[in-house]
Amino acid sequence: MKDAVSISVPAITDDFGIDDIAALGTVRRWLARPWVRTSLSATVTLTLAAALTFAIEVVARGSLSSTLAFFADIHRPAWTTVCVFALLAWVIDALLGRPHGWLLILSPLLLIPAWISAEKGLYLSDPFYPTDILYARQIVELLPLMVRERPGTAVAIVAALVCGLTLLVVAFVKWRRRAPKLTRKGRLARLALAVPALAFFISIMDYGSFSWARDRLQIIPMMWDQKENYTFNGFTLAFALNLPMANVTAPAAYSIDSIRGIGGFPAATVPKEKPDIIVVMSESFWDPTVLPGVKITPDPARTTRKLRSGSMFSPEFGGMTANIEFEALTGFSNAFLPYGSIPYQQYVRHKLPSLATFLKDEGYATKALHPFGPWFWNRGAVYKAFGFDSFLSEERMPALAKRGMMASDRAFTEEIIRQAEQMKDKPFFFFAVTLQGHGPYPPGRYPDSNHRVRSTVSDWSKGSLVAYSEGISDADAGLKRLINWAAKRKKKTIIAFFGDHLPPLGPVYVETGFMKEPVASRRAPPAQMSREHETPLVIWSNRGGAVKDVGAVSPAFIPMHLLKLAGIRHPYYTGFLSRVHDRFRVVDRSLLIGADGRTHQDWGRKQPIDQLIRDMGLLQYDMMFGQRAGTWSFFPEIEARSARAN
Repeated sequence: MKDAVSISVPAITDDFGIDDIAALGTVRRWLARPWVRTSLSATVTLTLAAALTFAIEVVARGSLSSTLAFFADIHRPAWTTVCVFALLAWVIDALLGRPHGWLLILSPLLLIPAWISAEKGLYLSDPFYPTDILYARQIVELLPLMVRERPGTAVAIVAALVCGLTLLVVAFVKWRRRAPKLTRKGRLARLALAVPALAFFISIMDYGSFSWARDRLQIIPMMWDQKENYTFNGFTLAFALNLPMANVTAPAAYSIDSIRGIGGFPAATVPKEKPDIIVVMSESFWDPTVLPGVKITPDPARTTRKLRSGSMFSPEFGGMTANIEFEALTGFSNAFLPYGSIPYQQYVRHKLPSLATFLKDEGYATKALHPFGPWFWNRGAVYKAFGFDSFLSEERMPALAKRGMMASDRAFTEEIIRQAEQMKDKPFFFFAVTLQGHGPYPPGRYPDSNHRVRSTVSDWSKGSLVAYSEGISDADAGLKRLINWAAKRKKKTIIAFFGDHLPPLGPVYVETGFMKEPVASRRAPPAQMSREHETPLVIWSNRGGAVKDVGAVSPAFIPMHLLKLAGIRHPYYTGFLSRVHDRFRVVDRSLLIGADGRTHQDWGRKQPIDQLIRDMGLLQYDMMFGQRAGTWSFFPEIEARSARAN
C-alpha cells in the first residue's frame, strides 16, 4: 500500500507539477467560500430556469422559431419569466432544504399545462386558462369516448405518463440522496430575498389597473385577444394574468342612478293563450355542405335548410357549449365577461333572471333536458338558479338508445315529445340540449352510415366528414320529427333549433380551404368571423310556419325572438333587447354587427362605447354582480319568486 502511494505521487507531480497542485488547492479553497458557492448556485439556478422557460414555450407554442423570437425580443418578458422561476426555485429549495430540487417539482407542474394548452389550441383555438381546471371532471368523464375513438393515442399517453412518473420518482430519490443540505442561514437568506420579490410581482399582476413596474418588465396584458396575450407574454405569465378572471370589476359608469336612468319599457304581458315553447340546442350542428369543393349526398340538413330562419353567431368554436347556453337562456352576453371565463362554472351562484324564471312566474311548467350528468358544466345547480322546475338529466330519464357512444338524437327527440304530451294542465317551456353531435368525428364512427362525400381532401378527412354528416342528418331528422309532431297539435307551439358552435373538424377546414387554421379565429375581419362562427337557426310555430329573415344574431337575442313570436312582452327580453337589436344584431367580444350591416371591431377598447351597448353591460353587471337596482324595472319576476319562496 505504501509503495502504491509512493508511486502515485511522483506520477501526479510529473503530470501537473507542484505549482499546479498548489493552484488546485487555492481554487478549492476559493470555491469553498460561502459567497462563491452562493454565486455559483444562483448561476446554475438561473440557467436551469432559462432552460425550463424555453422548454415550456416550445411545448406551448409548438414552434422553435416562435420561442427563439420570444427570447430574442427585449420588448417581451421572456427573461422576466426566467427571473420569476429563479425566485420560485429559491423558495422551493429553502423549503426542501437542498438545492435544485425545485426543477423536479416545477417541471411537470408547468410542462403538462403547456402541453394541454397546445392540444386545446388545436381543437378550440384557445389556450389553456386557469378556469379550465374547473371542468376537469368533464374531461375525465369523456375519456372513455376518446379512448374508443383514438386507442393508439390513449395508449401512448398512458405509457408516457407511467414512464414520466417513474423517471420523476427515481430522479427525486437520487437527488435527495446526493444533494448537499443547505445551511439554516442559506435557507433563510433565500426566503428573505425571494418571498418579498414574489409578493411584489403578484401585486402587479392585476390587469384591471395600470402598473408602472409591470410595464417596465415588458408584461403587457392583452385580455381582449388571448391568443396574442399568450404569444406576447409567454404561456406562464399569460396564464398568471388570467388568474383574476373570476373577479369581475364594476364598469366605470356603474351606479344605482345609472341603472335607474335606463327606463321607458312596458311591463310584462302574456296573451290569454299561452303557447308552448321548445328550444333545442343541437350539439355542434352546422351545415358541412358550405365547405369548398365538398359534395355530400344525401343532403344531411334538408329540413333545416328548408326552414332556416337565419344564423346564430356563436361566441365560441368547437366547444364551450355552456357559454352559448348562458346567452340563449338569460339574454346576457359573454362579451361583458372576462375572456375565457365560464359563467356556469364561475358566476352563477344565486338566482338569476332567465326565460325559465320569467315563464315560470307566468304559470309555465319549465323543464331542462340533457342526456348526460347534471354535474356537466354545473348544469344541475345552474338550472335551479335559472328557475327551472326540474332538470331531466341522464339519471332522471329512461335509458335512451345510443348512436355510437352517445344518446341518439332520435331517442332524445322522442323523449322530448313524451314529456310534452304529459303536460296537460299547464303551458310548458322546454330547453333541450342534445348530445349525439359531440366530437370527435373519426372515420368509421357510424359503421352503418349511408352518406357519401366527394372531395379532393385526404381519405381521413373524407371519413371524418362522413361521420359528421351522418350525425347532422340524425339531428336534422330529429327536428323534422319534432315539427311534424307539433304541426298536428291544436295548441300554439313554438320551436327554436340551432347549433351551439361549429364542430371541431380540424384538418378538414384546412384541406378544403374553408379556414387557414384548423380552428376558428377570435379576432378577424367581419366576413371571416361570420363564416367561422355562424350556425343554422330555425324559429318555427305551428300557426305561421318558419320565421324568415332573422339574419345573423347573437344567442342573447334568441329570447327576444321567441317571446315576440309568442305574443309575450317583457321589459328586458322584448323591451330593452329589442331596442339593442334594432341597432345591433351581433354583440361579440371583438365585434359588433349593426342592423344596417356595419361592423365595429375591437369596440370595447374604443371610446366612447355606444350608449345601448354600455347600458346592456351595466344591466348585466347589476344583475350578476351588483346591487340589482334594475330588478323591479327589468326583472320583477325575480322579486316575485323570492317573495313566494319566503
